[in-house]
Amino acid sequence: MNADVVVIGSGPAGIQAAISSSRRKADTVLLGKPSNSAISGTEIENYFGFAGVTGGDSLLSNGVSQAKAFGCNVIPQNVIGASADGGTFSMEIESGEVIVSKAVVIATGVSRNKLNIPGEKEFFGKGVSYCADCDCNFYRDVPVAVVGADSAAAAAAKLLSGYASKVYWVTEGMVADARLVDEARRAGAEIVPDVPVEIQGASAVDAVVLKSGGRISVNGVFIELGGRSSVDIAMDFGVMPEADDTIKAGAGGETSVEGVYACGDITGRPWQVAKAVGQGSVAGVSAADHSRR
Repeated sequence: MNADVVVIGSGPAGIQAAISSSRRKADTVLLGKPSNSAISGTEIENYFGFAGVTGGDSLLSNGVSQAKAFGCNVIPQNVIGASADGGTFSMEIESGEVIVSKAVVIATGVSRNKLNIPGEKEFFGKGVSYCADCDCNFYRDVPVAVVGADSAAAAAAKLLSGYASKVYWVTEGMVADARLVDEARRAGAEIVPDVPVEIQGASAVDAVVLKSGGRISVNGVFIELGGRSSVDIAMDFGVMPEADDTIKAGAGGETSVEGVYACGDITGRPWQVAKAVGQGSVAGVSAADHSRR
């Protein structure tokens, strides 16, 4: 599929960027799941024009409807791979479809979802990783575990099967795309229907303890809870994040790579809906205008 603008992230910033880009008559695609937004399931009481408490899910739902009304193609799937080539940008989504655009808006937030179990923080960088693409080469010919139920975990399990001696995919309540699950299995990943409760080791990771009481001996644990992080996607496009994992963006949302724009939490504090929507509007217009050059 080809588009003028692709917006990655279906939170307030991304949805507003999609609305603004579509109103600018750019062929726009909005990717991501609103349920992954930081305001999903929350209540908001400090947003202009909404007196009292407003549900975050209501704002998201109404925003998506607005984007669609202006002609935006909304695809509630995560991005599992991205690249830039000669001024065009390619994004692979969970279904396997690749979308090519002239401009991209990154609006995915900055947080990496964590397990919050003993050993996770202690062994970060010593066997615990949140980026299979980044660290797979460090785990050649040793056993690893992938933790997560979403398509990002399936993609990581498939990728790591080409490097590690054994891949254990620990997941409960699988929600990953069936095609990606099948590909991970065929690549050699073993699905373990359980929940990790502790990561163990001395100077580095040597095991994962499971809720059932089992213990898997591994040298690496790749935590993949949800879609690819904004940092991973930004680097795929050639945008280098700041030390705090934010992306530096100009007044128009422009980043260090021409054609790539950023808005919302990914650009730093304050993490407020009002700021996200304002930046999203500007970035959407900038991306639409860039796509016509």
